[in-house]
Amino acid sequence: MSNKTISITLLLTAGLVIGFYSLSKKVDPELISQVKPITKNQIAGKIPTNTMMSKNHPNLIPDNNRLDVAVKLAADKNTKFTHFRVGNRNVKSIFAEKDKVWVGTSGGVIRYIPETDDYRLFDVRNGLLANGIFHVSRWTETKMLIGTYGGGLAIYDEIKDKFEIFNVPHGLADAFVYDVLVMPNSDLWIATWSGANLVKGGRLEDPAAWETYTVENTNGGLPNDWVYGLDLGKKGEVWFATEGGLSRLQDNQWTSWNHKNGQGAKYELVKGDNTFNTDPAKVSSHHARQKVEMGLQDVDTAYNPNYIVALEVDKNGTVWVGTWGGGLARFDGEKFINYTVKDGLPSNHVFMLHEDKTGNLWVGTSNGMTQFKEGVFSNKLTTHEGLFSNTVFSMDTQQDKTLWVGSFGGVSRIKM
Repeated sequence: MSNKTISITLLLTAGLVIGFYSLSKKVDPELISQVKPITKNQIAGKIPTNTMMSKNHPNLIPDNNRLDVAVKLAADKNTKFTHFRVGNRNVKSIFAEKDKVWVGTSGGVIRYIPETDDYRLFDVRNGLLANGIFHVSRWTETKMLIGTYGGGLAIYDEIKDKFEIFNVPHGLADAFVYDVLVMPNSDLWIATWSGANLVKGGRLEDPAAWETYTVENTNGGLPNDWVYGLDLGKKGEVWFATEGGLSRLQDNQWTSWNHKNGQGAKYELVKGDNTFNTDPAKVSSHHARQKVEMGLQDVDTAYNPNYIVALEVDKNGTVWVGTWGGGLARFDGEKFINYTVKDGLPSNHVFMLHEDKTGNLWVGTSNGMTQFKEGVFSNKLTTHEGLFSNTVFSMDTQQDKTLWVGSFGGVSRIKM
């Protein structure tokens, strides 16, 4: 650990959280876990005005199928942490601004203002079509982009305090939106489970502005139609993270790479370290098909080095790829260098990549998070150091370098 003082504020959730979200038939089965519930004796009595508690049992947590509560918990006298409850939900996206933090969960979006400890929840009851959130980011000074799990792309207007929804009838390739990238020329790229959309000039209301790119119409330049991440390269190129490998669109030319080109560690190198022993292909027809397409018929664990879960292009233009069981891959445009547990990576399942304000790369895995600096993994954080869960899905940095980390079960605020 660094000698710097680290204080962590946790926003906790508890209960059963299934897969990447158990909100529709398109559920990935790999991540199923039981989180220990929080008892009413832990509650310290702060109920924000926008929450709904049971009239008959005011000290009990409401229905687990709704994210209704933000309850402040008593701090453990033996720790440095103050704990908060935001509902029984999984946090897949965080967008941190100077004065507020947007938290995307499987039960809606929470807008949190740290200075006043004020919360507000946005879900299907006030405009969203689905509560599962994969992406939250700012579009304009007054509008937020929200990618949902089955409810399309939602635009939240802070002035009007209302949502506008764009879905398949408008030109969206799929109602499942994983990521959104705003280009310097105002174009919007949207990552979905049925390809990638380009919306020229961000003109969402104009049907003629929508384009869809798939494996078929790019002649394999986009290697898989399940697109999980987007990022802008140093030379203006767009990078795509898919379930079948990495893709780049530069000067109207598509290029792709996958495990055959060096992405992800070989199975023989990681099979002894991987902790997920369930074969997704046995419970999902999609993963069974992917297994055949990727030549992984002989693998019976959760391993697919072609499957990119996290993507980050750093300030130097280096592309970082987090794979499903194949570790962390570094790509310089020509070759890959792979890092695994044997190199100090906490786990070979990498779910989050984030470059902070000082240029340090943070890596979130199924076994905690770590910092990668000058070729070395350091500053490993797990539940032992204060994270609520070791499964880290999301992160963002405020201007004062405060880190906000979304995990399986909550959010941690880390002041370095």
